[in-house]
Parts: sequence; C-alpha cells; structure tokens
Amino acid sequence: MPGRASAFHASPYLLLSLTSLFWSLNWVIGRALVGHVSPFALTFIRWLVAIAVMMPFAWPEIRAHWPAIRRNWKVIAWLGFWGTGLHNLFAYVGLQYTTATNGVILNSSIPIMIILLGWLIYRDTITRIQALGVVVSLAGVLSILTRGDLTVLANFSLNKGDLIILCGMVFWAAYTIFLRMKPAEISGLALLACCGVVGVTILFPLFLFEMAFQDGRVEFTPATIGAMLYVGIFPSFVGYIFWNRGVAEVGSNVAGLFIHLMPAFGSILAWLFLDERILPFHIAGIALILAGIALTSRGRRVVPEPGPE
Repeated sequence: MPGRASAFHASPYLLLSLTSLFWSLNWVIGRALVGHVSPFALTFIRWLVAIAVMMPFAWPEIRAHWPAIRRNWKVIAWLGFWGTGLHNLFAYVGLQYTTATNGVILNSSIPIMIILLGWLIYRDTITRIQALGVVVSLAGVLSILTRGDLTVLANFSLNKGDLIILCGMVFWAAYTIFLRMKPAEISGLALLACCGVVGVTILFPLFLFEMAFQDGRVEFTPATIGAMLYVGIFPSFVGYIFWNRGVAEVGSNVAGLFIHLMPAFGSILAWLFLDERILPFHIAGIALILAGIALTSRGRRVVPEPGPE
C-alpha cells in the first residue's frame, strides 16, 4: 500500500492539476486584495513567505549542491528572472485595472504561448493530436467563461490591466520553456529556493520604491495575513515544486494545457463554497477541457527534459 500511494502522488498529471487548483484561487485572492495590499508589496511578500517556508527544507540541499549552484548561477538567475521575479508582479498590477475573470481568460493563452515560444526558441513541434487537444481544451475554457454564449467574446476588449497581465503570461510561458535548462545535478527544491532568492532580490527595490513614492499599502488584518500566507505557500512554494516536476516529466507543451483547468476549478469551487449552480455549459466546458488534456497527453514528447531531482 505505501508503494502504491507513493506512485499515485508522484503522478505528474496529479501534480499539474493541483497546481492549477492553487493558482485558480490565487487570481481571486489577488483581485480581492486590491486596495488592501499594493501589487509590488504583495509580490515581494509572496516570495518572502515562500522562501521562509521552503528554506528549512531547501537549505541542506543547497549546501550539498553548492558547487553546482555556483557553476550554474547564470542559469539560476535566468530562470528566477522569468519565473519568480516579474511574472507575478505583472499579474497583480494588472488586477488593479481588470477583473479576475479577464485574468483567467488571458491566462488561457499560456498553452498557446508555450507552443509558439517552444517552436521559436527550440524548434519544438507538436503532433496533430496535440494540436487538436489544445483546440478542444480552449473551446471548453471559452464555454465556461462565456457561459455558453460565444457572442460574449464579441464584446471582450483589452484594457490597460489586460495588456499588463498578457506580459506576465509571456514571462510564465518563457519560464516553462526554459525549465529544460535546469542543471541535472541540482535538486528541484534547491533550484526553486535559489530562484526565489533571485526573485526577492529583483523585487525588493521595486517594493521600496512603491512604498516610498507610489502610495504603497500593506494592511495587516486576519484576512490579508491569511491571503498573503496562502499565496506564499501554495501558489509559490508547493505549486512551483509541482509545476517544475510536471514539466520535467511530461514536457512543456503537455504541462501548459493544464492551465485550462483553472476556470473549471473556479466553477467547482463556486459551486462548493458560494452556492453557485453548476449549469450545462459548465459540464460541457469541463468535459471539453478534460478531453483536450487527454488528447494532448497522448502525443509524443519531442524534446526530453531533465527531471527535478
């Protein structure tokens, strides 16, 4: 039984699904904190919390891999820049000007960005089945977000916040692609901790600037403290560990499609906790998303990527 449980928890598809669940709540929390915690402060505190939580576990591995970390510091800084520095900042700044729903819609562009960047940078290709899976899954996302009425898309327009969020999506797609640069001799936890330090280093002067010159705000109430702890522990620490391992095992193209689970999780969470009804378009959308992921997961991996351990 212990062996079976271990194999179950090691499934990259489970880890990627849980990551999407953690991140779906992150968008809602980020929007809810508008006016209570300013975006630069939230991003900085998020990674400060993440480092504080992970460092007791990561420090022994950092010490053990220190020679390799020193040799590969440029790769670590590069991954930290794209994945733990500015990506979250773009999202939280954008949410000052747009809705969480728009953020999730734009988030659904990540799988396509990953495929495009993978082709542009590494000449990755996808099979026809994988391409079909992306289209089917995207159709499911749009079914949920438009409530089954595709004419809603005709009225969708980009504002300043949406464009800022799109920049963040490019950063995340690039981080996912560049994960194949991970040095094999550095453990996943040690790498994440080092990337987190890079992110905090980048964000600290921006945080100070916001607090001094941009009317930065950090309210300490039970609700805001709980929210900041959540975004630091689950979307950052646990979510990144799960995401990095999932990308290493199934490849960036397949992993990227799990982002489409976020609106599906949002619908289910609203049903569970907000007494919102599950309607036929929800069921159809979730079915299409799962079908698209199943199709894409059947495709072959073109470029092998190193594991996180």
